[in-house]
Amino acid sequence: MKKYEHQNSRRSFLKKSIMGTALVSSSPLLLAGTGSERFRINPRNYDPVNFSANDQVNLALIGSGIQGIYDTTAALEVPGVKLVAVCDLYKGRLERATELWGEELFLTRDYREILERKDVDAVIIATPDHWHKRISIEALKSGKAVYCEKPMVQNFEEGHELIKAQQESGRVLQVGSQGMSSLGNEKAKQLYEEGAIGQIVMLDMYNDRYSSEGAWQYPIPPDANPDTVDFDTFLGGAPKVPFDLVRFFRWRNYRDYGTGVAGDLFVHAFSTLNFILSSNGPNRAQATGGLRYWKDGRDVPDVTITLYDYPETKTHAAFNAAFRVNFIAGNGGGGGFRLVGTEGDMEVDSDRVRLVRSKLDMKPGGYSLISHTEENQKKIRAAYDEEFPGTRSTDLNIGETVWEAPRDYKGGHYDHFYNFFQGVRGVKKITEDATFGLRAAGAALLANESYYQGKPVNWDPEAMRLIP
Repeated sequence: MKKYEHQNSRRSFLKKSIMGTALVSSSPLLLAGTGSERFRINPRNYDPVNFSANDQVNLALIGSGIQGIYDTTAALEVPGVKLVAVCDLYKGRLERATELWGEELFLTRDYREILERKDVDAVIIATPDHWHKRISIEALKSGKAVYCEKPMVQNFEEGHELIKAQQESGRVLQVGSQGMSSLGNEKAKQLYEEGAIGQIVMLDMYNDRYSSEGAWQYPIPPDANPDTVDFDTFLGGAPKVPFDLVRFFRWRNYRDYGTGVAGDLFVHAFSTLNFILSSNGPNRAQATGGLRYWKDGRDVPDVTITLYDYPETKTHAAFNAAFRVNFIAGNGGGGGFRLVGTEGDMEVDSDRVRLVRSKLDMKPGGYSLISHTEENQKKIRAAYDEEFPGTRSTDLNIGETVWEAPRDYKGGHYDHFYNFFQGVRGVKKITEDATFGLRAAGAALLANESYYQGKPVNWDPEAMRLIP
């Protein structure tokens, strides 16, 4: 098996497992038995913080919808952060902001008023996708640090504009794919680099949903009307259409404002995958799918399958990735993210990693030996036993190991905001910056490109551009 940069061999992995130093602290590891072991992931050590009112980071939220509220709630758990302003185009969300965070907030339906404020240090941009680039660039130019929800951009070229704006401004930009900074991701990256699964051969990602909410049919508030909703501003650069509350509150269902299941769900998986493998992404995608059930006016599929090719690099072998989403999964729903290698596989979640290790069976069994004489069967078995010593049980069943975050773990969402604010303070480097964000978003958007063109598409993961 070829050895890749930052990745140790199987022998090295097992040796460090025996020593108990590579994967867990002061705990025995499963070596070559048939059982199952569980371990705690080492808790994260957060740098001590003690900020006065003059040292705090003043935060503003632009887009106070579902994700904006979850983002802000996580951000405010980080010490030294204060919310000072909220912007949204629906009056009811501004009222909800005061219910959640107090009457003293500055409220507006014009994001530019927030960017003009001297008391705002950083902004969360949790608007529909078609507004991400414009507001992010204007925020950077106004001197604000930016936390932009995934996907960073709605199309490929926008990503290069945003990368340039970040570099020119010198300000911090982090993309909001919150599982990126989790203990689960960090453990999976460590295990992969230790050679835990051998050489990667495929990635299997799926997300099954079985509810109207999971299919983005979000409730429309009874007080929504032309007076409480600024629909014209919502449209922005999208095609002009008559006032439509469904488009406003269920914007993910429309190509004009969102990026479909790829931009909503694939991009999380690409962020994690590229992080674990130290990869720049795939170079080819082929998508299929359709609108099978939720025929509510949306113009994006509710069932989609995309196959990706990853090229060989210094950090990983060439491999294939399968991404699938089903919004009408009659089994009740579920999801998974599994890295499959030549010697094992890993199921990765933000607070848990499950590793199952095996050894390739090189000895013939009864299936192929049935056509040989009894005498030849004995000779064949003896020859294989000499070439591949060891019993079948030790060769095949290395076992299962599960790593879980501590019960008091604050979670990947908190960690991602903690890292963001550490970056704002100049303490740490941002991991999911604009370049990383385009590589994750670009890979996801290839699914849409292939689906609507009805053919495979090619991508340069280094230059981050489509290949004609």
